[in-house]
Amino acid sequence: MTDVLTHMFTNFMSRADSSKDLKVIPPAPAQCGVLVVGEQNLGRSVLLLAAVTAACRLSVKVVFFAQTQIQSLPVSLQKCVPSLSPESLKELLQQVAGLHESTNTFPVPPSLIIVDRLEDFLRGPADESHGVEQSRAAHLSALLCDTATFLTGLLEQQTSSPAPCRVIASYKPKEQSGEFSVSDQVLDTLDRYFQVRCTLDQDRSYKAAAAGLQEVWHIYFSGTGITLDPCAEDTEVKPGLAQEWQLSIYPDGLVWFGAEELPSPDPR
Repeated sequence: MTDVLTHMFTNFMSRADSSKDLKVIPPAPAQCGVLVVGEQNLGRSVLLLAAVTAACRLSVKVVFFAQTQIQSLPVSLQKCVPSLSPESLKELLQQVAGLHESTNTFPVPPSLIIVDRLEDFLRGPADESHGVEQSRAAHLSALLCDTATFLTGLLEQQTSSPAPCRVIASYKPKEQSGEFSVSDQVLDTLDRYFQVRCTLDQDRSYKAAAAGLQEVWHIYFSGTGITLDPCAEDTEVKPGLAQEWQLSIYPDGLVWFGAEELPSPDPR
């Protein structure tokens, strides 16, 4: 997962920001990945697609779980991204557990597991107690981490230079009066298993519209698994450090990753 993050940003960010050294501290197997937090939107979809693209460029096998199948996936990515569409949490648990037998399906075990829209699988009836949903979140997260650890062991046996299997999952927090609730206990549960949180926040300012952009998203990385080392001589690890990036989407479909400042109307 760490090499996917590094590759994704160094290949999609602007050249002006390429001098930055993105250092990602590999999480322990029990804390296995990145949780993408934000609304169900174009920005989140683009971020996940960019991660898939980066993984495929690294020849990493990807498995993508979502209740809705991936739409219009580029042909170049279809071969390396099997897409599974479980309709319920029970089916998702069964399919993730089935990855323990993935050697019967894939010549090389997957190195990246993506689960889109966790909330669709976790949420039950409106009158259901919060404890039940938290229990579901813990069960699914533990299975994902256990599966990632198991697949890492297989990769170490089968490949000469193995990278650990990691997980990316996306989650939309519960809303309270139009804003994300700061007391989402399910999110707190997920944070115990995912060492890096990636939070997406849409920029609705006039400045973004004036730049001729379709959408602008601020991307905040935080957690003990990531740190920024802008100075080569600074080797101090700073757990929990938050880092901000920007995702800009142009009307013609161009996607731009970079630092916090808005790009010019044509960054090409």
